[in-house]
Amino acid sequence: MTAKKKRGLLSWLGFAEEENKASSDQNIESQQDETLKQTDEQADEQSVVEQSVVDQTSEQDEEMVEQGLQALQSDTETEAETTQQSDEAQDDSLVVQQAEVLESDRIQEQVKPTESFFARLKRSLQRTKQNIGAGFFGLFKGKKIDDELFEELEEQLLIADVGMNTTVKIIDNLTEKASRQDLKDGEALYGLLKQEMADILADVEQPLEIDTSKKPYVILMVGVNGVGKTTTIGKLAKQFQSQGKSVILAAGDTFRAAAVEQLQVWGQRNDVPVIAQHTGADSASVIYDAIEAAKARGVDVVIADTAGRLQNKSNLMEELRKIVRVMKKIDDSAPHEIMLTLDAATGQNAISQAKLFSDVAPVTGINLTKLDGTAKGGVIFALADQFKIPIRYIGVGEGIDDLRPFQAQDFIEALFSREE
Repeated sequence: MTAKKKRGLLSWLGFAEEENKASSDQNIESQQDETLKQTDEQADEQSVVEQSVVDQTSEQDEEMVEQGLQALQSDTETEAETTQQSDEAQDDSLVVQQAEVLESDRIQEQVKPTESFFARLKRSLQRTKQNIGAGFFGLFKGKKIDDELFEELEEQLLIADVGMNTTVKIIDNLTEKASRQDLKDGEALYGLLKQEMADILADVEQPLEIDTSKKPYVILMVGVNGVGKTTTIGKLAKQFQSQGKSVILAAGDTFRAAAVEQLQVWGQRNDVPVIAQHTGADSASVIYDAIEAAKARGVDVVIADTAGRLQNKSNLMEELRKIVRVMKKIDDSAPHEIMLTLDAATGQNAISQAKLFSDVAPVTGINLTKLDGTAKGGVIFALADQFKIPIRYIGVGEGIDDLRPFQAQDFIEALFSREE
């Protein structure tokens, strides 16, 4: 009850004047002590009222005052109780919310996906499998082996960007083996095809191994713009770090400011030093500085980005030759790996790029990106068959762990796996 309400109540009872006459020496200990603890002002005010009632009113009036004070006490207690309950309710609500958040975090932690790489590989090859691999099963099922079947198989291989030369080679080998083994059933030919394609990839399964006697081990990344070269550099840096190796990145693609910035973002994310200069600076100079810094700091691996311009072959060749020449001033065995990044989704264009860069520089490894979501994954067989260059890594997604060392048998099993 507010002070205004209390004054109104006392005025109605006729005790307004007595309240003003009360002296400080008439104060006695309030019988309603428990109720009037909230503020000193309320306690003094109610004590004066009670003393005035005792000295100057009749028994009936005193009873009325008592009732008024009880009402005051009841209101005060109700307010206090309501406030306490509200505070307790808020505290309980906060505790419940905190518990729910913790429980939610715990549940989310428990249900985090733990999909294996093989499962991700199968999923990422889904579109390619529609043309080759598992897609062949429907082609062979219930059919006899004849020229018509081989023609259908040839068409399917070409659609999947396996390439004409590799397709002809596969068809010729299958025809010879089917004839030699006197096969009649198309489903038996399915098994032969799987083995034939596995043999093509087996020759290029050579994961990258860092030679610890070369310090720093220098990897020169080449490839056209837009194939995922810079992203691959960032992922490789993270993977090398997880193996306990120290890394320095060289922003050698100085013709694109975005390439330098992207590499710096990867460097900040992985806490990896990035050696860079202004846009348009000499690429060879940037890479030279990076190798010098790595030697001074005892760093294990240098990964150098390069420009991916293809205006003309002679400029590209001269630029790469200059980079290699400058590297050898510091380490005559560098670069220790020239890795070509290709985009699987470009299909036969990847073959053209592989030929161009192989003519320009001695490419020692291939990184095939963006196998997920493309129906042109068959280009991996053409690359393996025509160039015989080791396939170091394949990319099947955007995550760090989606860049994996190439394993031929796993790739074939994922490609030919059929959903029952």
